[in-house]
Amino acid sequence: MPSQYDPLFQADEDDQLEEDGEVEFNDTPHTGLLTRPTIYYGEGPFDVPSSDDEDEDKVTEKDGASPLNSAEHGHLFADNGLYVGGRKEFPSVRGLLLTLAALVTFSGVIGLFAALSYKDIKRALPGNERITMDHIFNGTFTVDRTSLSWVPEAGDGVFSVFGEGFIKLVDLNSNTTTNLVQISDLKDEQGNRLVWSSWKLSPDMKYMLIKADHLKQWRWSSFGNYWIFNLETKETYPLVPPSNPPTIAYATWSPTGEKIAYVMNNDLYVVPSPSPWASHIQVTNSGNATLFHGVPDWVYEEEVFSSDYALWWSPDSSKVAFLVFDETLVEEYTFPIYNPTDDSNTVVPYTTQLTMRYPKPGYPNPLVSVHVFDLDRFLSESALGSEPDPADVTLELEWNGRKPLNDSIIMDVVWLGDDTLLLKEVNRNADAGAAVLFDVANTSLLNSRTGRIVRTLGQDGEEADEGWIETEHTVYPLPESFSASGLPSYLDIVPDKNGYNHIALFSPASAKVPQFLTTGSWEVTGGIQAVDLEKGVVYFQAANPSSVGRNVFFVPLPLDSSRKFTDLAPIPQLTPLTDASSLGRYSAAFSPEAGFYLLSYDGPNVPWQRLVKTNDPGFDLVLNNNSRLNATWSRFETPIIQHTTIDSDGYELNAVELRPPHMDDSGRTKYPVLFRVYGGPGSQLVSASFDLDWHAYLACGLQYVIVIVDGRGTGYKGRALRNPVKGNLGFWEVRDQVNAARLWASKDYVDPKRIGIWGWSYGGFMSSKVVEADAGIHSLAMAVAPVTSWRLYDSIYTERYMNLPVLNPGGYVNASVSNVTAFDKVDYLLAHGSGDDNVHFSNSAHLVDMFNKAHIRNYRFRMFTDSDHSIRTRGANRELYEYLTGFLLEKWGKGGRRRG
Repeated sequence: MPSQYDPLFQADEDDQLEEDGEVEFNDTPHTGLLTRPTIYYGEGPFDVPSSDDEDEDKVTEKDGASPLNSAEHGHLFADNGLYVGGRKEFPSVRGLLLTLAALVTFSGVIGLFAALSYKDIKRALPGNERITMDHIFNGTFTVDRTSLSWVPEAGDGVFSVFGEGFIKLVDLNSNTTTNLVQISDLKDEQGNRLVWSSWKLSPDMKYMLIKADHLKQWRWSSFGNYWIFNLETKETYPLVPPSNPPTIAYATWSPTGEKIAYVMNNDLYVVPSPSPWASHIQVTNSGNATLFHGVPDWVYEEEVFSSDYALWWSPDSSKVAFLVFDETLVEEYTFPIYNPTDDSNTVVPYTTQLTMRYPKPGYPNPLVSVHVFDLDRFLSESALGSEPDPADVTLELEWNGRKPLNDSIIMDVVWLGDDTLLLKEVNRNADAGAAVLFDVANTSLLNSRTGRIVRTLGQDGEEADEGWIETEHTVYPLPESFSASGLPSYLDIVPDKNGYNHIALFSPASAKVPQFLTTGSWEVTGGIQAVDLEKGVVYFQAANPSSVGRNVFFVPLPLDSSRKFTDLAPIPQLTPLTDASSLGRYSAAFSPEAGFYLLSYDGPNVPWQRLVKTNDPGFDLVLNNNSRLNATWSRFETPIIQHTTIDSDGYELNAVELRPPHMDDSGRTKYPVLFRVYGGPGSQLVSASFDLDWHAYLACGLQYVIVIVDGRGTGYKGRALRNPVKGNLGFWEVRDQVNAARLWASKDYVDPKRIGIWGWSYGGFMSSKVVEADAGIHSLAMAVAPVTSWRLYDSIYTERYMNLPVLNPGGYVNASVSNVTAFDKVDYLLAHGSGDDNVHFSNSAHLVDMFNKAHIRNYRFRMFTDSDHSIRTRGANRELYEYLTGFLLEKWGKGGRRRG
């Protein structure tokens, strides 16, 4: 087993790199592997003028950057909404929606409106009450959001709600509401009411699968006891006998019929019927603490699937594809739990330990294989009187060109048809990969297990640049009837030749070159939202026309008169469903067949939600208009928000500034500026969303100027902005933050001695790297739960952007806090939860150790006992923000200071 920092790959005496005889890098020498900046802390600080010793009047050299523009102040944006007809509420639905979302009749447009323009205009403020910390944390400015649960089994346009002791179904087509289940009927075999967390109907609507006794594991995963409720007889019985603690990690109905697949004790089971007498088929029997079947391990859950399952039914329910994760070689990470209770006063004489398999850069990842269990074949052979072994009807899929297991990430698995499977694989460096197609119609044939590569991904494929392959799940299968060949087709989100993510059609599924349905200097976001097969249109969300906003569009599929795909059609025109002429942030949740959608407006004004019917402009039902928040918000002073772009080394970066109300920008008053940063690859913090949080309190209560700049590496502006950080996390992003700080230091209203930066997680890393850069601009920095060395974070995320440590040693030095000399020159705050299973507490412990060695004493540190990455355990969240606020007041005091 590797020692603490032994890399997975070792170099031999000839500087040729290989791994256990499986992956060879014989042609790749150590030096010159990756183009990277000089390790800057070894070459001296950035050439940035210091504000520490200069008179304020001498630090205000004017810049030539874009002026601040697009003044936002909540109400100030015109809210033109949808291109739909008048709103109406249907009596049968109305009362139920009142119960669901406390609806009221839409009260008209609230507040002051202004046309969108790029002008810096002072405007009247809505109220005069001051925002306090209590307002931020007691829900005063909480946005009410309603999440609809569409019920596809009941038809298009049907969703579920709770009310009057029932789970009810609302049918928007017929304007009717029916009781589905009386909640008091959901009882265990002893008559005790189930403590349940979720439910799902069988496709024939005869049964309900209920998850009870929810026990959280990681971010997405949990365990539960599952029960089956017969809607006709009102009987409830367990899927398997319940246990304490529960052991079922996942369970799901088949898409047709009444079959159930579930994972218990890390083995996969299938039951052909929900009957309590049905025989359960144990598909695998080797599951244990390090071998997972059908559910992901920690790192795949966190960094690849963002979900709690790794099994997929075929559309006709005849087969189940699943992944097997072997964590045997993955190193364990252990951290203490000091107090497992909710009472901070509890004394626990002996701590417990939490141990998890957590792969770090250069160390072994879980080894992953892809399998298909042929349920129909198993049942057919069983009906003939034999007792087949499930292993004999389970294929392990193979393909020529597969990466060695220790250099392979299975990124996606999708059924395109009843017998057609597509998967995506990338290497650990995420710069080479493939889409592989399988035909598993006859699993008894040996060639069914062998797939063929139909698409090449990465530097030598679709991306065709120096960046990385995005880990997104955006494949959307289309019916075989649309293809002239009768073969499956699908949509995917693919970078075009200019590096912008767009909708691409692959028809047939074996096509290597796609037909793009969208194009332009903007990006499709969030994948395909829905496809209306009858109309032949695709619905999607896009960062268009503004990268900080979101609009919903549709585009037609390229169909000829016989409703078959044609490649002769030009790229079609987009049709917006939302007002793309005004800056706004919209999202849509479509019903299963795209006949209806829940439209959510998330800013910059107070959010609202509506139910819309796609083929009836007159159907526009107000679901939630946040009338309480509208009334509350109008009483308070709120920040003046100004959007702009700035230039950094020739890159156009999005920026937003939150100004104090009644701010004096004449230059007579100097304000402190606190930069808020995240900056992780593909992320976005500058947004048109409505948000009154702690930063609003800083702007209004403490009279601080808050600035956010999304630098290189961030998302939704094309790969040209994202790619520079590949191999060099924390270098170019820091330059961008320093350049932005220099720009704001030159402004008349800024106190150049009170410029700081703060961030959480990747943002804490960025704040710390800004300090390390020693640019002489920032006098204060705060880092919460930061990565301080990428050798301490998980392998899949880190290597996607940084490669393996032995292949990019200089990059890992640059990307870590390696020189702490400059931390003695600023006021630095560090905070971390001791129970952080994501960014381990060892990151902060490592940094403090470096401080000790370098005799750095000018910092503040606080551990939050047992808190995970969110820092919420036993009231920690409010306490954290009080801690940050107190530090700011101690070091800077309250906002503006008049000169002279």
